[in-house]
Amino acid sequence: MARAASGPRSLLRPRTAKAGDADRRERRPLALALRLLAMVCAFVFMVAFAVVLARLTLHPSPASEALTHTNMRPGRSLKAYLDQPALRDAVKQIGGNIVLGVPFGVLVPVVAPRTRGLLRVLLLTAAVMLLVEFAQGALVTGRAFDIDDVILNTTGALVGYLLLGRRMSRAVHARRPRK
Repeated sequence: MARAASGPRSLLRPRTAKAGDADRRERRPLALALRLLAMVCAFVFMVAFAVVLARLTLHPSPASEALTHTNMRPGRSLKAYLDQPALRDAVKQIGGNIVLGVPFGVLVPVVAPRTRGLLRVLLLTAAVMLLVEFAQGALVTGRAFDIDDVILNTTGALVGYLLLGRRMSRAVHARRPRK
């Protein structure tokens, strides 16, 4: 190794700045045992989330049957929520739907590495939430299809992915080197 300066400290410095930059950019995945543990934990949380999602969205509500209306126009339900005199109800509806999507953005890229990436996570979340909404509208008394719920759930997945999912996925799964 060529010395950049005299003295013992110069032996620790890389010869070029590029070698040091490449080492910093390269992300090292977790050890195999930790990766497997993280994936199993993420899978368990995903199953638990699916159970909670099913309980929240596919539970019949005969008392609210007269209040439910299918919404195919984006923004209609949001406007109705925001026009309510009680702000708490609007926050509960809008915030609840956003929070319901966050686990998708966090867990999906860890459980299924091929779904890593913002667009893939958003498309998968939108597809799953569309299926849930179709099931609500077709099968569950007192529930209806609402496109705004799909939009809010997908927004929640975006938030979860950007805040935590991307980092967790990169920590658990190694990136393949480009050739």
